[in-house]
Amino acid sequence: MQFLSRTQVVVAIGAVLLALYVLDLVRRRRLSEEYSFAWVAATVTIAVLGFSTPILVGLTRLLGVVMEVSTVFAFGIAFSLAMLLYLSVRLSRLGTEKDAMVRELALLRYEFEAERRAMAERNGA
Repeated sequence: MQFLSRTQVVVAIGAVLLALYVLDLVRRRRLSEEYSFAWVAATVTIAVLGFSTPILVGLTRLLGVVMEVSTVFAFGIAFSLAMLLYLSVRLSRLGTEKDAMVRELALLRYEFEAERRAMAERNGA
């Protein structure tokens, strides 16, 4: 029977804590389900890479990386970049939608003021 190394125990505890934290954020509606999928996938990836030494070693050799730690670090950077890109796209879309709503609100306010002036002229005349 193979015993877990100290690093694998730390990774396991970290993955479990991250998964519990993500679920708690979703439960309290501070994180939408849309984003929770990415975080759960990252947690599962961390757990798999942390527990399965042969997979990690094989993946490290396949990528041509020298150390397994570098492979885990590279996956972390890739996940961070993917999340940053996704959030940038979402933020850009929300900014465009906000601008459209501001224009629509300004038009509605202009029409409302014009209607109010027209009603005041009819009542006053």
